[in-house]
Amino acid sequence: MSTCFPCLIHCAIIHKLEFMTSIVTQNKTDKEIAFHDEWASTIDISSIYVEGHFEGSTSPENRFILSHLGPLKGKKILDLGCGAGENSAYFAMKGAECIATDISPGMIETAKNLALQYGVTIEGRVMDAENIDFPDNTFDIVYAANVLHHVDPEKSLREIHRVLKPGGKHCSWDPLKHNPIINVYRRMATDVRTPDEIPLDINFVKLVESIFTDVVWDTFWITALWIFMRFYLIEHVHPNKERYWKKIIYEEERLRGSYTKLENADKWIKKNIPWMKRMAWDVAVVATK
Repeated sequence: MSTCFPCLIHCAIIHKLEFMTSIVTQNKTDKEIAFHDEWASTIDISSIYVEGHFEGSTSPENRFILSHLGPLKGKKILDLGCGAGENSAYFAMKGAECIATDISPGMIETAKNLALQYGVTIEGRVMDAENIDFPDNTFDIVYAANVLHHVDPEKSLREIHRVLKPGGKHCSWDPLKHNPIINVYRRMATDVRTPDEIPLDINFVKLVESIFTDVVWDTFWITALWIFMRFYLIEHVHPNKERYWKKIIYEEERLRGSYTKLENADKWIKKNIPWMKRMAWDVAVVATK
């Protein structure tokens, strides 16, 4: 049976589009790997305070996540997009079996070295967050910090759901796109951010709810974004000179008083003006399979 000419044209167009999409995706992946490998080469692990990333006042996202996870000892945890490994080291210090994955080989090496500095060991594997190379029902917890806005969120969430054990928990936090102040910062911080990342819409929460059975979430940094403005307007630190989201962790002790007052103001705003949640910098979720 002969194939009609219009069908041949249609198939050719589809194949062409698929080919072009694969090229764009590969280019984006290559840029992400190169960016994070370069960043990894500049990290001084001796300056990293692991506990501060989860327990410090300026780490509200992780404090929220920890409050919904319970004891970590004995849990099998996948740290998806591990970066420098602060998360993996913390989980291992709490007695979890942690596997650190990242698209960047440089970050994997940094994460393993950081863990050794803290007297713990982790397994490290280079891996794409959209194609998680583990069997179904493997992990008690999948943790992804600042990862999902670099990838296709739905594809990654479905992979996370697949590799979680029944009753297992997905936890993540990422930036939102709505606040004009943080968007000005993004336009300025071109050297410390990858060009292809896409901050999330607040409706991301609905996507999580469509995949998982139970979801808790909150947003953070509304009035607290004053600290970012202070860095720039008063302390004259350009966003390309220092990564503000790291600076708030490293300098938590001096920022604690100001941040705590601003966090209390944010809590009042979120309670009394719920729609303002979308104006926060970050959204954090904990979802159960």
